[in-house]
Amino acid sequence: MNNNRFSTSLHILTLLCLENDRPLSSDYIAGSININPVLVRKEIGALTKLGLIKSKQGKNGGYSLGKAPSDITLSDIFRGVSPSNILGRFNNTNPKCPVGNQFNHHINKISQRAEAAFLSDLQAQSLEDFCGKFI
Repeated sequence: MNNNRFSTSLHILTLLCLENDRPLSSDYIAGSININPVLVRKEIGALTKLGLIKSKQGKNGGYSLGKAPSDITLSDIFRGVSPSNILGRFNNTNPKCPVGNQFNHHINKISQRAEAAFLSDLQAQSLEDFCGKFI
């Protein structure tokens, strides 16, 4: 799982959670994560589509949580922004090889079990729980 969208999204949501409805700018958020504001805005767009973030236009505008932190599970975030396979993309194997013609089938089963365990753990944690680690 070499995808940082989950950690970036969780960082964004944690900042918004800790600010208690005070709208934050994408520049401020990007400074905390130490990444380009364009990347932050991309993730904010995805999180907005999921209903996890809302935006306010104008002089005092910015981004804030779209739901109560207790109503957002870490699995909601992961499922919304991460690829469908937590182990990543599988190899384009040789179907004429005795290993290659079965490899993706077997590794897919491993991936499905790993993802189920991972999502179960994330489902048990809310954004509110996670934010509590920073207080």
